[in-house]
Parts: sequence; structure tokens; C-alpha cells
Amino acid sequence: MIIGLVTAVAASTCYGLGSVLQAVGSRRSAREEAARQTAPAQLTEHGGPSLSSTAKAVVTWEFMVGTVLDFVGFLLGALSARLLPLFLSQTVISANLVITALCGIKLLGLRLRRPEWISIGVVCGALVLLAVAAGPEGTGSTPVATHWWLLLISVVVIAGGSLLVRRLGPSGAVVAGLLSGLGFGALGIGVRVLDGVDPFSLAALLSDPALYAILVGGIGGMYLHTVALQIGSVNGATAALVVGETVVPGIVGVVWLGDATRHGMAWLGLAGFVLAVAGAVAVAHYGEGEGALQLEARTPEHV
Repeated sequence: MIIGLVTAVAASTCYGLGSVLQAVGSRRSAREEAARQTAPAQLTEHGGPSLSSTAKAVVTWEFMVGTVLDFVGFLLGALSARLLPLFLSQTVISANLVITALCGIKLLGLRLRRPEWISIGVVCGALVLLAVAAGPEGTGSTPVATHWWLLLISVVVIAGGSLLVRRLGPSGAVVAGLLSGLGFGALGIGVRVLDGVDPFSLAALLSDPALYAILVGGIGGMYLHTVALQIGSVNGATAALVVGETVVPGIVGVVWLGDATRHGMAWLGLAGFVLAVAGAVAVAHYGEGEGALQLEARTPEHV
């Protein structure tokens, strides 16, 4: 379990720093477009970022470095998902919220208010409770029909979510963050149930629908997270992502995959899980004001 925890913490650090660098690249790209007075072409009719504006954000050097860190975080997170119960691995990885907030102070010039600091502290405390309560992980063995359902749900969440966020426009940052978290949650579940890993079998791996659920959830989650960083609070979007990638995989791991807490510590694990989600929701709530100010600052008349 120690190796799994170390791996999850390293994944969390990569994800947290990567999110901030991606936000730096996304917002620099948006400012440059506004300065050229082409901002309207970068938005949909509902005020959300277009595919063109998102593509331009992706090719900034900050975003590319952040993406590399995300890829490293993905590999580390996939390993931790195989070594730890999902409710623990996903929650520890979701502590990238703390890294995001702290790095955001330096790289984005953010100023956290007392409620945000308290909320981040609650998340950290919840992670300690979860680490103490966590027991052995389940087997991860599931029928192939479950893998097909995971792929179908991943496609619906990412495709439907992308259309919804484009219609919501600037008010869709937290929704985009939540949906990206669900995509990453599907990724975590897919890694856990993936066939052909142990023992390794390329044929089993390529024929498993869970592999394609991992790709859909990972790539789609990355796209929606990029959109969220363009239009809203980096802390708020990341906190919403935390909820999405923690709650569903945690429940799935306990109900279907056999994850468990230590004997007699189920109450402690439940308390840690609830506090982690509540703290993340609070950060999302308090981060909404920051997002509004940043969006206003990016309009042409403020450049």
C-alpha cells in the first residue's frame, strides 16, 4: 500500500502543477486573441470557447508542458488505481486541488480567501482519514458487459457534456470541470477492470471495451478541463473535477469491485470521503467569484 500511496501523491503533484500551467497557457492565448480584436470569433453563439480557441490554447508552451505532466500523472495514477482501493487512490490524486491552489498563487497571481484556505485544509484532513481507514483493494474482476456499459457511459458523458458546456458559455466552467472529472473517473475505473494487464495479453487488451473507455474518458476529460480553464476559476474548475473523479469511482469500487476499509473503520472512511467531497465543493463555490473577475479581465475593453 505504501508504494500505491507514494505513486498517487506523485500523480497528484503532476496533475496539480499541470493544471496551473495549462491555465496559464489558456489565458495567455485568450488575452492575445482579445488584443487582436478577434475575440468574438473565438466564442460560440452562447459565449463559450470555440474549438478554434481551445486548439490555440493547446499549442502554447505552458499548455504543452502541463500536458506532459498530465500524461506522467496519468501513468502514475493508473498504477495507483491497480494498487489501492479506488476511493483512496482517486481521492489522493484529487488532492491536486491543493497543489493547484498553491501554484496558482505564484503563477496566476491568485489570492485565496480564508474560506478557501479552510476548505483546502478540510480536503487535506479528509485524505488523512481515508489513508488511515483504507483496507485491501478488491479484485477488479467484472463481466465484459460491464466494460461495454463503461464505454457507452463515457461516450455519452463526454459527447453530451461538450454540447452542454458550449451552450452554457461562460457560466459552464464548474459544469465542464465536473464532467471532465467524470471522464477521468471513468478512466480510473477502466484501468482497474482492464483485461490483459496481469498476465499481459495484447489480444485481450485490444479487445477490451474498457481500453477504449479509458481513451474516451482521458481525452474527453482533458478537452473539457481545458474549456473550464479558459472560461472560469482554475480552483473552482479543479474542485469540480475532484468531485467528479472521486465520488463515482469511489462508489463503484466499494459496491462492485470489492474495495473495503479496515475492520471497524468504515465510519472513518465514510467521514473522510464526505469531508473530501464537501471541501472540494466549497472550493468550487468560493472560486466562482475569482472566475468571474478573470473572465471580465479578458474582455477586449479590459486589455
